[in-house]
Amino acid sequence: MNKPLSSVLFALAFALAGCAGTPTRPTGWAQPETLVAPSSFAGVHGLAIDAKGRLLAGSVAGSSMWLVDRQTGAARVFIPPQEGQADDIAIGPKGELAWTSFLQGVLHYRENDDAPIRVLAKDLPGINSLDFDRRNGKLYASQVFLGDALWEIDVTGAKPPRPIAKGMGGFNGFEVGPDGMLYGPLWFKHQVVKIDPANGAITVINSEFRTPAAANLDGKGNLWVVDAVTGELSRVELATGKKTVAKTLKPALDNLAIAPDGTIYISNMADNSVEAFDPATGAVRVLTSGQLPFPGGLRIEGDRMWVAALFAFREVDLKTGNVSDLKRMWSSDIEYPMGVGVSPQHLVLTSWFTGTVQQVERGTLKTVAMGHGFKAPVDAIPMPDGSILVAEMATGSILRVSGPELKQREPVAQGLKTPLQMTMGKDGALYVTEAAGTLTRVNLADGTKTVVASGLAMPKGIAQTPWGTFIVLEAAAKRLTEIDPATGAKRSVAENLPVGMPSAPGMPPIGMITGVAVDAQGNVYASADLNNAVYKVRPQR
Repeated sequence: MNKPLSSVLFALAFALAGCAGTPTRPTGWAQPETLVAPSSFAGVHGLAIDAKGRLLAGSVAGSSMWLVDRQTGAARVFIPPQEGQADDIAIGPKGELAWTSFLQGVLHYRENDDAPIRVLAKDLPGINSLDFDRRNGKLYASQVFLGDALWEIDVTGAKPPRPIAKGMGGFNGFEVGPDGMLYGPLWFKHQVVKIDPANGAITVINSEFRTPAAANLDGKGNLWVVDAVTGELSRVELATGKKTVAKTLKPALDNLAIAPDGTIYISNMADNSVEAFDPATGAVRVLTSGQLPFPGGLRIEGDRMWVAALFAFREVDLKTGNVSDLKRMWSSDIEYPMGVGVSPQHLVLTSWFTGTVQQVERGTLKTVAMGHGFKAPVDAIPMPDGSILVAEMATGSILRVSGPELKQREPVAQGLKTPLQMTMGKDGALYVTEAAGTLTRVNLADGTKTVVASGLAMPKGIAQTPWGTFIVLEAAAKRLTEIDPATGAKRSVAENLPVGMPSAPGMPPIGMITGVAVDAQGNVYASADLNNAVYKVRPQR
């Protein structure tokens, strides 16, 4: 379609829409208001109590380490990106601080708050858990998910890591006991074990877990274990191996830390939460939590909004702002969802991290197809014929996907410069944002591409308004921009939004997905990757 003809058709479409009672283009926009409240972290993982009694919490996707007030729950960044990326945190016998940067494959270390941060080990993908032997200062660390190994780390940094064991089965959140043994879970073997760091010998303590994520000793002959799948906090007697469930919390538990007073602090990645458990009374107190752990892609139908939130899949009631839990990491079959598509029958989730496209039946929330091996899929649109349009970031392609396990994959358009988010236009064409700074129209009949607007600052989320313009979130500029598809003219919708988290080492340059949606009244919604909120911007007329 050439530019003059498209301009005429869009103008005609707007005129007809106005006659039909569709909202007209507003004169301006109100200030953003909060639909879903902000929260701390971007998924929370490792916990530790340091020598000063401070509660430290790590976030991988947020690339930061946080301090959490043990009384009020107030949280603030302690070590910012990028060095702060922390999956697990350990405190040494002299108050030293060490942490694992999972996506970077790096172990960071410093002697005290004022000391420089040093790298003690690198090139260890999936470096996960770590702890010090408080008798002698030795430091141990494990790889999980992106590797499966246990190492002794030289705290001087002069020697390379010493391999202890490989192929253990995912030695996650462990702790070094007073006997020098390493106590922790084998994620993939459903066990808690102890490992001799001298030779890697494994002794099974208990095998009654679904997916044990972390374990800590209480100094009273017990090993406390959190299970990611069941949400259970259990006590295991070291002498007998007997397991007792002390408390059942929500699934997606990740780690724990035991304070000197016996309080057990527990992290939940799907809720951005840290909870305090009193083993004497069984009482649980929520220190801090959030409704969306890391909101990404958004889609709207009527008064319902679906949010892919990395560690959870959630639905938001647009009338009330209430958030419902649909699926959670580890207790369901989702795989770190970042993008979402919606049709009358299906929901489709995408994850560039796992290369996954997942088709879910709306009525039952059952997965009807799960496709792996995609090259960084970032968005998907289920089509009326049952196929799915998938944006593959790594190949610059739009694919039409269908068949069992979504194995039929045919290119619809190629040569896009890092496609990020898509929406179907009222004219039947596909509109795609590209990281290179463009909004592009794709003719699905022949794959031809037309630039609608250029010079955008890392455009991510996109949605079309009832009056035919497009709203694009420019992450690098922290703004929402309205674009006229007929002329390419731009108008600011909202400025200074809490978006644009820098990409962490180990992540694509674009970082995470930031979503945009528009309802039938023309209200604009945007997810915020810097504070996990969703904002609403009302049109003014």
